[in-house]
Amino acid sequence: MRIAALLGELRGLEERLATAYSEAADRHAAEHDVQHQARAFAKQCAAHAELLGDHESNAANATEQLSGDLLHDLRALLLSAERVSITWVMAGQAAQALRDEHLLSTVRACHLETELQVKWLTTRIKAAAPQALVVGG
Repeated sequence: MRIAALLGELRGLEERLATAYSEAADRHAAEHDVQHQARAFAKQCAAHAELLGDHESNAANATEQLSGDLLHDLRALLLSAERVSITWVMAGQAAQALRDEHLLSTVRACHLETELQVKWLTTRIKAAAPQALVVGG
């Protein structure tokens, strides 16, 4: 089983996200809503990491890494597509503020296609995960 490796990686990701939220809260202390929410999210992430530690110790002690396989590549593509998607959102907000209909039309069309990419990648990951992580594909 490769689930132990995945849970260990997820725990590390949650720990790093908790740190990133805490650092963002410190940097943006003047934005009280951002500071408060970032601190709350940091606590959630830290709690998630702690819970994952319990599950990780119960899972098979796998030493396999989650790299170089289909699931790894799909996840990397999904993360990149999500970043593109949120950047389209930002561009759309700017286009609206500028009242630039041509840019807004471009944003809407391209963002829609990016959202479809995200949905497809998410669906493909859901299909590949059980085989790759539990059965040992």
